[in-house]
Amino acid sequence: MHESYAGGGFSGGQRGFRPGAAGNGIWEAMEQLRGAFDRRGGTRMGRGDVRAAVLALLAERPMHGYQIIREIEERSEGAWKPSPGSVYPTLQLLSDEGLLTAEEAGGRKTYSLSEGGRAEAEAAGDAPWLASSGRDGVGHTALPKAGIELAQAAAQVGRTGTPEQVQQAVTVLEDARRRLYSILAQD
Repeated sequence: MHESYAGGGFSGGQRGFRPGAAGNGIWEAMEQLRGAFDRRGGTRMGRGDVRAAVLALLAERPMHGYQIIREIEERSEGAWKPSPGSVYPTLQLLSDEGLLTAEEAGGRKTYSLSEGGRAEAEAAGDAPWLASSGRDGVGHTALPKAGIELAQAAAQVGRTGTPEQVQQAVTVLEDARRRLYSILAQD
């Protein structure tokens, strides 16, 4: 791997992993891995998607805002968790358009589709978490999850392993990297 140490410190703003120095740079590597699968890279949804998701969920049953956020995150297998700052204004807009009705109970507003809302939900088609994968959902979140779990295992070896175990882990990771690239090289 890459070493960028000078005089016991870091140079050039990059941190590298030095076998035998348990944990050096492993957290930075995990952050880089997470960044490679960041939502900005293709799983970030637009405003229309929040609208379509709300309509799709409320077509199934009435819900309050927090339930909608949780359901979207769960159904997208963690790839998309809309913020309250996008869901609640969308709920208000849909209410203003007459597509939702809101009933307050126990300090919470529960939203339901009106007849017009049901018609719009049916016309919208697939829910955004289904339509967004572009690969029929295969690997949509499995690859990032596996990568993060691999980085966590490497961090554990870096924190608690002997120098020999750390070197073995480096060898395994280098082999895994080569094998991943060989997958892309196949027809």
